[in-house]
Amino acid sequence: MPPPPSCPVPELSERDGSRLRRHAAAADAGGFLHPVQQALIHRRGWLRMLAPLAAGGMEWPLPKAVRLEEAVARQDGSAGWVVTLCAGAGWFAGFLPTDVARGVVGTHRVCPAGSGAPTGYADEEGSGFRLTGRWDYASGAPMATHFTLNAVLRRGGLPLLDESGAPRIRAFLVPARHVQIEATWNMTGLRGTASHSYRIEGQWVPAGYGFAIRPDAATAAGPLYRFPFYSLAYVTLAANVAGMAAHFMALAAECLAHRRQPGTQAPVAQASVVATLSAALHRSFDDARSAFYAALDAGWARVEGGEALDEQGMTVLKEVSLALVRVSREAVDGLYPYCGLYAAREDSAINRVWRDFHTASQHALLLALD
Repeated sequence: MPPPPSCPVPELSERDGSRLRRHAAAADAGGFLHPVQQALIHRRGWLRMLAPLAAGGMEWPLPKAVRLEEAVARQDGSAGWVVTLCAGAGWFAGFLPTDVARGVVGTHRVCPAGSGAPTGYADEEGSGFRLTGRWDYASGAPMATHFTLNAVLRRGGLPLLDESGAPRIRAFLVPARHVQIEATWNMTGLRGTASHSYRIEGQWVPAGYGFAIRPDAATAAGPLYRFPFYSLAYVTLAANVAGMAAHFMALAAECLAHRRQPGTQAPVAQASVVATLSAALHRSFDDARSAFYAALDAGWARVEGGEALDEQGMTVLKEVSLALVRVSREAVDGLYPYCGLYAAREDSAINRVWRDFHTASQHALLLALD
């Protein structure tokens, strides 16, 4: 199978892309990334690319990391998703006490995984907290060395409240030894991410394992940790969805070239309705992708130059991210009906990419309702 087209990304060689792509079907069938994929991810240090240099990370500029994430997702959606979500969890090291961050990032084959939902409790106890709860959707859980989570703070069994009367939430990053993984990931797509649930039962952790995700709470000084969390989340998720969509479009082009029209036996790709539709969808995708990276590069330049990304800047990044996801959906859903029964075969590459795309695009942040 030829590789999906991609823009040049120096951090992803054709050899690495081929390795990710070659083992994608086995990862899908086995329910987790293939050992070759895992080894490659660790060898390249991609899970440390957003962690602080001072803690042993790589601290890549965000546009460089996002382009790498899209490129990986173009080869295998599950690999791209794990790299993105686990590297994103590694970004939290920039908000931990420096000694704790070094211990995390310096762990052999470090892989932080986790969940953002505040579905647990952190009870104040001495110089730390006792954690209890259950969290869902920890992508990369089987190879995680640490887990991130959000928990409601309590004192004496009662929730602590903020100025508005809402429960106070604190983020934590804890070693995997405190966690019990529950094999709950049974989705149509992204099977290779093994995004299982996890549980913690009354485990005590020092206060230094907790942190706040705000630019003014960053312990690392670089611009990466002044970039707003939700803006980072939008651009990294959208890049993954776009990568999967680009892969699907490349595979769809092969299907359309091989599938024959009834009667004439000419390739379906030559039918005027299909050719016109395909050209329009590709054009819309390319335009949205260009606008996305232009906005990301501009936003990063502002933060790197010492400015804060204001509400308008954050709104722009959200809008270009959701626009890219929207045209990606239109491209995948527009081309799929012309691809034939081969695209419906569960063991075909195009079906796997279709399933991965439609699972990834269900992420709550990508649900555009306004």
